[in-house]
Amino acid sequence: MIIDCHAHLVPPSLLDAIRANQAKFPSIKLIEEGGSLGFSFSGGKPTRPVSRPLSDLAGRLQWMDAQKVERQVVGGWLDMFAYEIPAEEGLAWSRLINVHLAEVAKTQPRFIPLATVPLQEGARAAEVLREAHQSGFKGAMIGTQPKGKGGVLDDPALKPFWEAANDLGSVIFIHPVFESGDGRVHDYGMANAVGRITDTLIAISRLIYAGHVTRYSNAKIVAGIGGAALPYIIGRLRRNYQLDKDKLGDPDAALASLYYDTIVQDTRTLRYLADIVGADRIMMGSDMPFPIGDLAPSNIVQDTSFTPGERVSINGGLAQKLFAL
Repeated sequence: MIIDCHAHLVPPSLLDAIRANQAKFPSIKLIEEGGSLGFSFSGGKPTRPVSRPLSDLAGRLQWMDAQKVERQVVGGWLDMFAYEIPAEEGLAWSRLINVHLAEVAKTQPRFIPLATVPLQEGARAAEVLREAHQSGFKGAMIGTQPKGKGGVLDDPALKPFWEAANDLGSVIFIHPVFESGDGRVHDYGMANAVGRITDTLIAISRLIYAGHVTRYSNAKIVAGIGGAALPYIIGRLRRNYQLDKDKLGDPDAALASLYYDTIVQDTRTLRYLADIVGADRIMMGSDMPFPIGDLAPSNIVQDTSFTPGERVSINGGLAQKLFAL
Protein backbone atom coordinates (compact mmCIF):
# COMPACT_ATOMS: atom_id res chain seq x y z
CA MET A 1 0.00 0.00 0.00
CA ILE A 2 1.45 3.36 -1.07
CA ILE A 3 0.53 6.10 1.40
CA ASP A 4 1.12 9.84 1.16
CA CYS A 5 1.64 10.90 4.78
CA HIS A 6 1.43 14.69 4.32
CA ALA A 7 -1.37 16.49 2.50
CA HIS A 8 -4.05 19.10 3.14
CA LEU A 9 -7.76 19.17 2.43
CA VAL A 10 -10.59 21.65 2.95
CA PRO A 11 -13.84 19.78 2.24
CA PRO A 12 -16.27 21.83 0.13
CA SER A 13 -18.96 21.12 2.71
CA LEU A 14 -16.82 22.86 5.34
CA LEU A 15 -16.78 26.11 3.38
CA ASP A 16 -20.57 25.95 3.06
CA ALA A 17 -20.89 25.28 6.80
CA ILE A 18 -18.61 28.19 7.67
CA ARG A 19 -20.77 30.56 5.63
CA ALA A 20 -23.93 29.18 7.21
CA ASN A 21 -22.54 29.47 10.76
CA GLN A 22 -20.74 32.79 10.40
CA ALA A 23 -22.70 34.38 13.25
CA LYS A 24 -21.31 31.81 15.69
CA PHE A 25 -17.76 33.06 15.14
CA PRO A 26 -17.66 36.81 15.87
CA SER A 27 -13.84 36.87 15.95
CA ILE A 28 -13.57 35.53 12.40
CA LYS A 29 -14.10 37.80 9.42
CA LEU A 30 -14.87 35.98 6.19
CA ILE A 31 -13.37 37.46 3.04
CA GLU A 32 -15.06 36.37 -0.17
CA GLU A 33 -12.56 36.29 -3.00
CA GLY A 34 -12.89 34.63 -6.38
CA GLY A 35 -15.67 32.35 -5.21
CA SER A 36 -13.66 31.17 -2.23
CA LEU A 37 -12.99 32.27 1.33
CA GLY A 38 -10.14 33.97 3.09
CA PHE A 39 -10.14 34.72 6.80
CA SER A 40 -9.09 37.36 9.28
CA PHE A 41 -8.80 36.14 12.85
CA SER A 42 -9.32 38.63 15.69
CA GLY A 43 -8.61 41.52 13.33
CA GLY A 44 -5.29 40.11 12.13
CA LYS A 45 -3.73 39.96 8.68
CA PRO A 46 -6.04 38.25 6.18
CA THR A 47 -5.08 34.78 5.03
CA ARG A 48 -4.88 33.70 1.46
CA PRO A 49 -8.20 32.44 0.07
CA VAL A 50 -8.78 28.70 0.11
CA SER A 51 -7.39 27.58 -3.23
CA ARG A 52 -9.46 25.39 -5.52
CA PRO A 53 -7.06 22.41 -5.32
CA LEU A 54 -7.55 22.31 -1.54
CA SER A 55 -11.23 21.47 -2.07
CA ASP A 56 -11.17 19.65 -5.41
CA LEU A 57 -11.90 16.08 -4.30
CA ALA A 58 -12.21 14.67 -7.82
CA GLY A 59 -8.94 16.28 -8.87
CA ARG A 60 -7.20 14.98 -5.76
CA LEU A 61 -8.32 11.40 -6.39
CA GLN A 62 -7.25 11.68 -10.02
CA TRP A 63 -3.79 12.83 -8.89
CA MET A 64 -3.59 9.96 -6.40
CA ASP A 65 -4.45 7.48 -9.14
CA ALA A 66 -1.78 8.93 -11.43
CA GLN A 67 0.82 8.71 -8.64
CA LYS A 68 -0.36 5.22 -7.59
CA VAL A 69 -1.08 6.57 -4.11
CA GLU A 70 -3.69 4.37 -2.46
CA ARG A 71 -4.27 6.35 0.75
CA GLN A 72 -3.53 9.93 1.74
CA VAL A 73 -3.19 11.43 5.21
CA VAL A 74 -4.93 14.80 5.16
CA GLY A 75 -4.86 17.57 7.70
CA GLY A 76 -6.73 20.81 7.35
CA TRP A 77 -5.15 24.00 6.04
CA LEU A 78 -2.87 25.74 8.55
CA ASP A 79 -3.95 29.21 7.45
CA MET A 80 -7.42 28.57 8.88
CA PHE A 81 -6.58 26.91 12.22
CA ALA A 82 -7.44 30.20 13.98
CA TYR A 83 -5.22 29.93 17.04
CA GLU A 84 -5.60 33.70 17.48
CA ILE A 85 -9.30 33.68 18.38
CA PRO A 86 -10.69 33.23 21.93
CA ALA A 87 -10.40 29.68 23.22
CA GLU A 88 -14.12 28.89 23.51
CA GLU A 89 -14.68 30.11 19.96
CA GLY A 90 -11.64 28.11 18.85
CA LEU A 91 -13.16 25.00 20.41
CA ALA A 92 -16.27 25.32 18.25
CA TRP A 93 -14.19 26.16 15.16
CA SER A 94 -11.99 23.08 15.55
CA ARG A 95 -15.01 20.86 16.09
CA LEU A 96 -16.62 22.22 12.93
CA ILE A 97 -13.51 21.48 10.89
CA ASN A 98 -13.22 17.98 12.35
CA VAL A 99 -16.84 17.10 11.60
CA HIS A 100 -16.29 17.79 7.91
CA LEU A 101 -12.88 16.08 7.75
CA ALA A 102 -14.44 13.00 9.31
CA GLU A 103 -17.38 13.08 6.91
CA VAL A 104 -15.21 13.34 3.81
CA ALA A 105 -13.15 10.37 5.04
CA LYS A 106 -16.34 8.33 5.46
CA THR A 107 -17.47 9.26 1.97
CA GLN A 108 -14.01 8.63 0.50
CA PRO A 109 -12.10 6.17 2.72
CA ARG A 110 -8.87 6.69 0.76
CA PHE A 111 -8.43 9.79 2.93
CA ILE A 112 -7.00 9.39 6.45
CA PRO A 113 -7.91 12.56 8.36
CA LEU A 114 -5.87 14.35 11.02
CA ALA A 115 -7.92 16.44 13.42
CA THR A 116 -7.56 20.12 14.23
CA VAL A 117 -7.41 21.23 17.88
CA PRO A 118 -7.78 24.67 19.55
CA LEU A 119 -4.14 24.96 20.50
CA GLN A 120 -4.64 28.37 22.13
CA GLU A 121 -5.57 26.49 25.32
CA GLY A 122 -4.15 23.16 26.45
CA ALA A 123 -7.22 21.82 28.24
CA ARG A 124 -9.55 22.51 25.33
CA ALA A 125 -7.02 21.11 22.85
CA ALA A 126 -6.86 17.92 24.94
CA GLU A 127 -10.65 17.74 25.02
CA VAL A 128 -10.96 18.00 21.24
CA LEU A 129 -8.14 15.51 20.69
CA ARG A 130 -9.90 12.94 22.87
CA GLU A 131 -13.17 13.56 21.02
CA ALA A 132 -11.37 13.13 17.72
CA HIS A 133 -9.97 9.75 18.72
CA GLN A 134 -13.42 8.64 19.84
CA SER A 135 -14.76 9.49 16.38
CA GLY A 136 -12.02 7.58 14.54
CA PHE A 137 -9.15 10.04 14.07
CA LYS A 138 -5.66 8.72 14.82
CA GLY A 139 -4.17 12.10 15.72
CA ALA A 140 -3.93 15.75 14.81
CA MET A 141 -2.04 18.21 12.65
CA ILE A 142 -0.91 21.19 14.72
CA GLY A 143 0.73 24.49 13.85
CA THR A 144 4.06 25.65 15.21
CA GLN A 145 2.78 28.82 16.90
CA PRO A 146 -0.18 28.35 19.25
CA LYS A 147 -1.96 31.54 20.31
CA GLY A 148 -0.70 33.15 17.09
CA LYS A 149 2.61 34.72 16.15
CA GLY A 150 5.32 33.99 18.70
CA GLY A 151 3.48 31.17 20.45
CA VAL A 152 5.53 28.12 21.50
CA LEU A 153 4.60 24.45 21.63
CA ASP A 154 6.46 23.92 24.91
CA ASP A 155 4.23 26.46 26.66
CA PRO A 156 3.43 24.96 30.11
CA ALA A 157 -0.24 25.77 29.48
CA LEU A 158 -0.23 23.09 26.74
CA LYS A 159 0.71 20.31 29.16
CA PRO A 160 -2.85 18.82 29.13
CA PHE A 161 -2.66 18.53 25.34
CA TRP A 162 0.68 16.74 25.35
CA GLU A 163 -0.48 14.44 28.15
CA ALA A 164 -3.59 13.54 26.16
CA ALA A 165 -1.53 12.90 23.01
CA ASN A 166 0.75 10.64 25.02
CA ASP A 167 -2.13 8.77 26.66
CA LEU A 168 -3.87 8.24 23.32
CA GLY A 169 -0.76 7.34 21.32
CA SER A 170 -1.72 10.12 18.90
CA VAL A 171 0.06 10.90 15.69
CA ILE A 172 0.92 14.60 16.10
CA PHE A 173 2.05 16.16 12.83
CA ILE A 174 3.85 19.47 13.45
CA HIS A 175 3.47 21.88 10.55
CA PRO A 176 4.61 25.50 9.95
CA VAL A 177 1.98 28.23 10.06
CA PHE A 178 0.97 31.16 7.85
CA GLU A 179 3.47 33.59 9.38
CA SER A 180 6.97 32.26 10.11
CA GLY A 181 7.64 35.09 12.56
CA ASP A 182 10.42 36.67 10.49
CA GLY A 183 9.50 39.48 8.11
CA ARG A 184 12.74 39.03 6.14
CA VAL A 185 11.31 36.02 4.29
CA HIS A 186 8.52 37.93 2.58
CA ASP A 187 10.49 38.49 -0.63
CA TYR A 188 11.70 36.17 -3.38
CA GLY A 189 9.24 33.40 -2.42
CA MET A 190 11.29 32.79 0.71
CA ALA A 191 8.26 32.39 3.00
CA ASN A 192 7.86 28.93 1.47
CA ALA A 193 11.47 28.15 0.63
CA VAL A 194 13.01 29.26 3.93
CA GLY A 195 10.39 30.57 6.38
CA ARG A 196 8.58 27.25 6.70
CA ILE A 197 11.92 25.62 7.55
CA THR A 198 13.03 28.11 10.20
CA ASP A 199 9.58 28.13 11.79
CA THR A 200 9.52 24.34 12.08
CA LEU A 201 13.13 24.17 13.22
CA ILE A 202 12.60 26.61 16.08
CA ALA A 203 9.33 25.06 17.23
CA ILE A 204 10.65 21.50 17.36
CA SER A 205 14.03 22.49 18.80
CA ARG A 206 12.16 24.02 21.73
CA LEU A 207 10.21 20.79 22.20
CA ILE A 208 13.46 18.83 22.14
CA TYR A 209 15.24 20.97 24.72
CA ALA A 210 12.11 21.16 26.89
CA GLY A 211 12.20 17.36 27.00
CA HIS A 212 8.77 16.91 25.44
CA VAL A 213 9.82 14.54 22.65
CA THR A 214 11.15 11.93 25.07
CA ARG A 215 8.76 12.72 27.97
CA TYR A 216 5.70 12.14 25.79
CA SER A 217 7.25 9.30 23.85
CA ASN A 218 3.98 7.43 23.32
CA ALA A 219 2.83 10.29 21.10
CA LYS A 220 4.07 9.78 17.56
CA ILE A 221 5.45 13.21 16.68
CA VAL A 222 6.07 13.90 12.99
CA ALA A 223 8.51 16.66 12.07
CA GLY A 224 7.31 17.82 8.67
CA ILE A 225 9.41 18.96 5.71
CA GLY A 226 12.03 16.28 6.32
CA GLY A 227 12.56 17.50 9.86
CA ALA A 228 13.33 21.01 8.59
CA ALA A 229 17.05 21.60 9.30
CA LEU A 230 17.18 19.41 12.43
CA PRO A 231 19.37 16.65 10.94
CA TYR A 232 21.80 19.16 9.50
CA ILE A 233 22.34 20.97 12.81
CA ILE A 234 22.42 17.92 15.10
CA GLY A 235 26.05 18.64 15.95
CA ARG A 236 25.22 22.12 17.20
CA LEU A 237 22.13 20.89 19.02
CA ARG A 238 24.26 18.22 20.71
CA ARG A 239 27.00 20.67 21.65
CA ASN A 240 24.47 23.05 23.19
CA TYR A 241 23.01 20.13 25.16
CA GLN A 242 26.45 19.09 26.43
CA LEU A 243 27.00 22.60 27.80
CA ASP A 244 23.84 22.44 29.92
CA LYS A 245 22.80 18.79 30.33
CA ASP A 246 21.02 19.34 33.62
CA LYS A 247 18.44 21.63 32.02
CA LEU A 248 18.08 20.45 28.41
CA GLY A 249 16.55 17.46 26.70
CA ASP A 250 18.87 15.19 24.69
CA PRO A 251 18.64 16.05 20.96
CA ASP A 252 20.06 12.72 19.79
CA ALA A 253 17.40 10.82 21.73
CA ALA A 254 14.75 13.17 20.39
CA LEU A 255 15.74 12.86 16.74
CA ALA A 256 15.70 9.08 17.13
CA SER A 257 12.14 9.30 18.49
CA LEU A 258 10.61 11.60 15.88
CA TYR A 259 9.15 10.68 12.50
CA TYR A 260 9.79 12.55 9.24
CA ASP A 261 8.43 13.00 5.74
CA THR A 262 10.36 12.97 2.45
CA ILE A 263 9.63 16.54 1.31
CA VAL A 264 13.22 17.69 0.84
CA GLN A 265 13.38 17.78 -3.00
CA ASP A 266 16.94 16.45 -3.13
CA THR A 267 18.05 12.81 -3.06
CA ARG A 268 21.31 13.63 -1.25
CA THR A 269 19.37 15.40 1.48
CA LEU A 270 16.93 12.51 1.84
CA ARG A 271 19.80 10.04 2.09
CA TYR A 272 21.45 12.23 4.73
CA LEU A 273 18.20 12.37 6.69
CA ALA A 274 18.07 8.57 6.64
CA ASP A 275 21.71 8.34 7.73
CA ILE A 276 21.02 10.57 10.74
CA VAL A 277 17.60 9.29 11.92
CA GLY A 278 17.22 5.92 10.19
CA ALA A 279 15.19 5.08 7.09
CA ASP A 280 12.65 3.39 9.36
CA ARG A 281 11.55 6.80 10.70
CA ILE A 282 10.69 8.29 7.28
CA MET A 283 7.38 8.35 5.38
CA MET A 284 6.71 9.47 1.83
CA GLY A 285 4.85 12.77 1.63
CA SER A 286 3.74 15.35 -0.93
CA ASP A 287 2.33 18.45 0.86
CA MET A 288 -0.44 18.22 -1.73
CA PRO A 289 -1.73 20.50 -3.24
CA PHE A 290 0.95 23.14 -2.69
CA PRO A 291 3.50 23.74 -5.48
CA ILE A 292 6.39 24.05 -2.99
CA GLY A 293 5.71 20.42 -2.07
CA ASP A 294 6.60 17.28 -4.02
CA LEU A 295 3.82 16.51 -6.46
CA ALA A 296 5.52 13.33 -7.73
CA PRO A 297 6.55 12.05 -4.29
CA SER A 298 7.39 8.46 -5.17
CA ASN A 299 10.22 9.56 -7.46
CA ILE A 300 12.57 10.79 -4.77
CA VAL A 301 12.16 7.54 -2.84
CA GLN A 302 12.92 5.55 -5.97
CA ASP A 303 15.91 7.71 -6.92
CA THR A 304 17.53 7.75 -3.46
CA SER A 305 19.89 4.99 -2.41
CA PHE A 306 17.57 2.80 -0.32
CA THR A 307 17.20 -0.94 -0.05
CA PRO A 308 13.97 -2.47 -1.39
CA GLY A 309 12.81 -3.04 2.18
CA GLU A 310 13.47 0.58 3.11
CA ARG A 311 11.45 1.76 0.10
CA VAL A 312 8.51 -0.41 1.11
CA SER A 313 8.61 1.10 4.60
CA ILE A 314 8.95 4.70 3.39
CA ASN A 315 6.28 4.38 0.70
CA GLY A 316 3.64 3.11 3.09
CA GLY A 317 4.76 0.44 5.50
CA LEU A 318 5.57 2.81 8.35
CA ALA A 319 2.41 4.85 7.81
CA GLN A 320 0.34 1.66 7.96
CA LYS A 321 1.79 0.97 11.40
CA LEU A 322 1.41 4.51 12.75
CA PHE A 323 -2.18 4.83 11.58
CA ALA A 324 -3.10 1.19 12.36
CA LEU A 325 -4.38 0.56 8.84
